[in-house]
Amino acid sequence: MQPFFYPTVLSDTIFLGENVKISVVIPVHNEAENLVPLIIEIVEALKDADAFEIIYVNDGSTDATAAVLKQQQQAVSQLRVIEHAQSCGQSTAIHNGVKAAVFPYIATLDGDGQNDPADIPRLYHLLVAEPARSPNLWMVAGWRNKRNDSKWRLFSSKVANAVRSNLLGDNTPDTGCGLKVFLRDRFLELPYFDHMHRFLPALILRAGGVVHSEPVNHRARVHGTSNYGTLDRLWAGITDLLGVIWLIKRTKRTTVKEIERG
Repeated sequence: MQPFFYPTVLSDTIFLGENVKISVVIPVHNEAENLVPLIIEIVEALKDADAFEIIYVNDGSTDATAAVLKQQQQAVSQLRVIEHAQSCGQSTAIHNGVKAAVFPYIATLDGDGQNDPADIPRLYHLLVAEPARSPNLWMVAGWRNKRNDSKWRLFSSKVANAVRSNLLGDNTPDTGCGLKVFLRDRFLELPYFDHMHRFLPALILRAGGVVHSEPVNHRARVHGTSNYGTLDRLWAGITDLLGVIWLIKRTKRTTVKEIERG
């Protein structure tokens, strides 16, 4: 089943209602200056939720990230912090954050502030509202159709997305967007490997799920520089791409039922 693209533009704010329980997972590496503004925005975006938690995964930061997060825990009761002794990469940080989450719905954000937390309620609404039309919907993925990035980053991302989509057939315009809302249990069923976060749509399709792509706001970075560079992603991505192609070709899905005693 192919992913579906919502033919919409950014909508007005959607407020979360009762019975909404969601965990927001943010991997960070040396993002001390971006922490407080983003936490404030997340709390504001989810203020109408029945319950939520914010899980920051400090991926071996060497700046003041740990100290700022500890300070913020005193002010924000929903904030949880997980620390890696050394940097393990974005996929490992996300995976460990999702494993630690207590709620059934997960939202992920990049820690640099370029993703807009105000989009989370809209993506959540699409995830919970659409199963009637798409019963196997596992994820609503953000699509940065109007990006605020350098020309080199835009170019490299466009090439990478085109190559990946052509080879994997995931029909997803922007797998690199950190803003996603998905089902926790389904995510944890996927095969885990380093850099897996860039192949989530293909992995979900392989497992029989559906991914929807939705335009989201994208902002310019205010503080710091990217800690997950484009060149290292390029070389690692080639190896990972071959591995994901192998996984897809080896996939075997079966229909299983237990016969009751008659």
